Amino acid sequence: MTRVWGPLLALQALLERDIRAVLRSRSQLYSSLLLPLAVLAILGGGVSGGLKPDSSLIRGGDYTSFLVPGVITMTAVFSSTFSSASYYRDKDSGLLRVLLASPHRGWVILVGRSLAGILIGTAQALLVLLIAAVIPSVDLGWQEGVGLGIVFAIIAILLLNLLLAGVAQFLSTRIGTMAGFHLVMNLVLFPLFFLSGAFFPLADVPAWLQVLGRLNPLSYAVDFLHIVVYADSRDGYYGLGQDIPVLIGVAIVLLYWSARHRPSTY
Repeated sequence: MTRVWGPLLALQALLERDIRAVLRSRSQLYSSLLLPLAVLAILGGGVSGGLKPDSSLIRGGDYTSFLVPGVITMTAVFSSTFSSASYYRDKDSGLLRVLLASPHRGWVILVGRSLAGILIGTAQALLVLLIAAVIPSVDLGWQEGVGLGIVFAIIAILLLNLLLAGVAQFLSTRIGTMAGFHLVMNLVLFPLFFLSGAFFPLADVPAWLQVLGRLNPLSYAVDFLHIVVYADSRDGYYGLGQDIPVLIGVAIVLLYWSARHRPSTY
C-alpha cells in the first residue's frame, strides 16, 4: 500500500502547491482569460462584419461562432506556457533539486508538476467556452445537445491540456533557462496554433497547408472541439476516430520521454 499511497500523496502535495501559486497570480489568470475573449470579440466581429467569409464551413458567414474552438485552444496554450514557468522558479530556488532528491521517482515529480497546469488550463478553457455560449451573437451548434456537448467538450479540453503539458515538460526538461524556454515554446506552439485550423477551415487551404495541418497535433484538438460545439457534421475534418487517438498518443509519448530524461537542477 505504501508504494501506492506514497506517490499519490506526493502528487496531491505538488498539485495543491502549484494551484495555490497560480491562484495568487491574478495577472496570469486574467490575461489567460481576457486575451482570448478579446480576440473572439475583435477578430470575430471584424471578419464577420468586414470580410464576410463565404466558406461553406463557416455557417452564414458567422466567423465569430466559428472562432470559438480556436479561442478555447488559445486559452489552453497561454495557460500551459504560463504554468510551466514555475518549473524554472523551483530550479533557480533549489527546490527542484530537493524534490528530485526525495524517495519518489522522477516521473512522480514531473507528473505532479503537470497536474496543476492541466487542471487550471482546463478550467480556464471551459470558462471561455461558457462565456462564449451565453453571448447572444454567438451561435454554437451543440449537435449532440448542450448537456452531452459540454461533457464531450470537457474531454476534448482535458486531452488538449494533456498534450500541451507533454510539450511543456518535454521542452522544460531540456532547456536550461526560462527565457530560452519561452522563446522555444513560442517558436513551437504559435506556428502549430496558426496551422491548426483555429482561424480558417483546413479544407479550404492549399494542399501543402493541409499536409502541415495533418502533421500538427493541435489540429486534432481544434477538430475535436469543432465537432463538439460548432460543426453540423459529426465527421468534422479528421473525425473523432483520428482526433482522440492522436491526442492521447502524442501526449503519452511526450510525457514518457520527459520522465525518462532527468532534468538538470543547475
